[in-house]
Amino acid sequence: MTSGLVAIVGAGPGISTAVARRFGAEGFTAVLLSRTRSSLDREVANLQAAGIEAHGLVADAADPRSLSAAFARLEDEHGTPDVLLYNAGANTIGDPTALAVEDLIDDFTVNVAGALTSAQLLVPGMLERGHGTLLFTGGMLAVNPVVSRASAAISKAGLRNLVATLGDELVPQGLRVGTVTIGGVVRAGTFFDPDLIAESFWDLHTGKETGEVQYVEGMEKSGAAAR
Repeated sequence: MTSGLVAIVGAGPGISTAVARRFGAEGFTAVLLSRTRSSLDREVANLQAAGIEAHGLVADAADPRSLSAAFARLEDEHGTPDVLLYNAGANTIGDPTALAVEDLIDDFTVNVAGALTSAQLLVPGMLERGHGTLLFTGGMLAVNPVVSRASAAISKAGLRNLVATLGDELVPQGLRVGTVTIGGVVRAGTFFDPDLIAESFWDLHTGKETGEVQYVEGMEKSGAAAR
């Protein structure tokens, strides 16, 4: 059994907890970061009941100062994470002509800027140590935009390109960078069961897959670069 530390930003009962379970099964300690203490406590308790060492830290993905403070505490209490999963997301529903600029900016801040901030906070320690994995939860709206989800489509496209550029910069330096681009509604008991999706994140961490996994029903998962 392996061991390590996985930090999950945007923790909740779906993909993030499934990833914590998958990595926890390999001996990883999971540190969950979310804005809400009550939901953090619930997910941490569920993981601990399953025999996984888990901890929770309050952090707002839209606030760089909040993320910085949370990661500093994480570093002090647990050390540098081996793996980051950025799973935070925001989605204002509406056609582009009805989309308020402020809502687009708010969504982009969570979906992209928070991802960049989280990566920047962890990359120096990973490079110093000589290894590390940066993972991001993407969506097929980045590839196939939908009118009523214009804000999310723009943000997910931005995240997808962020992952590509991070990979170009950091993979040659020994880090792993990847995204799972999910093409459906995440729901237990379906093709998009979070426990099944979590396997793709594990494959990216171990190097079985690289760059981008397009998790789309009826399609083979792709290991092509996220472009």
